[in-house]
Amino acid sequence: MSRFTGTLPNTLMQTLGIDILEATPERVVATMPVGPAVHQPYGLLHGGASVALAETVASVGGAVSVPEGKAVVGLEINANHLRGKRSGSVTATATPVHKGRSTQVWTVEIVDEAGQRVCVSRCTLAVIDHP
Repeated sequence: MSRFTGTLPNTLMQTLGIDILEATPERVVATMPVGPAVHQPYGLLHGGASVALAETVASVGGAVSVPEGKAVVGLEINANHLRGKRSGSVTATATPVHKGRSTQVWTVEIVDEAGQRVCVSRCTLAVIDHP
């Protein structure tokens, strides 16, 4: 995967409405709408949707960073949910902490329209031979 923007059809990205705005080896930015499709029972953004968004931007960053013939897959992710969100959209920005031959580590910050942090995450990716 070289430079990538938009969404990938028939994937979780499409299901959640994740739209990649920018994707380079040093930074990935994406948005996701917040509404009933990504709510938990109390009407708030589901933490799992935030985690899916975080892993998506980290994985896109990893994918545009690896050499030809390599791919990345999620190995570990953690997230701290800092503030509830009921509607509108969130924006995730991923930046690399470490890019090695066998693993990558990315930090992800998810913010609301006012720039307030909704979630912070760290995602570790395994670098594998492209299947």
